Amino acid sequence: MKKVDKIINNTSLDNKLREEFINSLKDKDFKKLISTLDLPEDVLMKYTSRLEECSFECSNCSKCSGLLECKNNVRGYVLTPEITKGKKLLFGYVACKYTKLEEYKDNITLFDIPKEIRDASLSSIYTNDVNRVEILKKIKSYYTNYFTETRDKGIYLYGSFGSGKTYIISALMNELAKKDVKSIIVHVPEMLRDLKESLDTDYRDKFSLLKTVPILVLDDIGAEYLTNWTRDEVLEPLLHHRMNENLPTFFTSNLTMEELEKHFVLQNTSIDKINARRIIERIKKLADPVALISKNIRS
Repeated sequence: MKKVDKIINNTSLDNKLREEFINSLKDKDFKKLISTLDLPEDVLMKYTSRLEECSFECSNCSKCSGLLECKNNVRGYVLTPEITKGKKLLFGYVACKYTKLEEYKDNITLFDIPKEIRDASLSSIYTNDVNRVEILKKIKSYYTNYFTETRDKGIYLYGSFGSGKTYIISALMNELAKKDVKSIIVHVPEMLRDLKESLDTDYRDKFSLLKTVPILVLDDIGAEYLTNWTRDEVLEPLLHHRMNENLPTFFTSNLTMEELEKHFVLQNTSIDKINARRIIERIKKLADPVALISKNIRS
């Protein structure tokens, strides 16, 4: 008798689940979602409430214009059903298109660089200036060839103050970040100050990170307060390592390479000039010089 009652109860439960499922199918968004799931109705109806939640969140996404307007339970994510190879139905949170647009930024680390640089994009670069033609060609070439055996050298972008050098290089880093390429952009004067202050703490870890990051951008090199230590114990071994390991390195500066070499000469001695020359030779191995003499877009 107990066995018969159990069968009756199960049948009653199945009928109730089917009724709820059929009723939910009256909603066009729910019906559309169900049509994408290749599972028997007897299986799907057991998850009606969960599937309704997926449908509701998906509908929210279709009307959403940004993360600040997100109405889902987990901001920036949508509850989504997935069928496993074993034909089981699982549910998980999948990043929405706006979250995905932001995720690539985790691949870029900025040190003392303006926050607006984080949003730099190639599409927003000012192009109505013939002085920018060469650098834009180099940027496009580098991006196109990055994952090939013919990858270009880095770029030493120098020129007038406020011409957008940092923005242009950062825009390239952002595009590469979308391809999961990690980079660090550092303001050289601040980097050297920070390393000096961390000598008794985490200097080794910071310096190792700079040496090994897939792409390093040394912004405003030549603007730093230079000492023998910063030149010979930081910049030279940093560049030497990246040169030997063939790690892409970019530079921005207000100085030509010739002017930068003079900047690196601290004393008028042959040894000091050799030390300055050694750094310049490493920069030349790492990057091609490109001039950007343009109007000050900051003013």
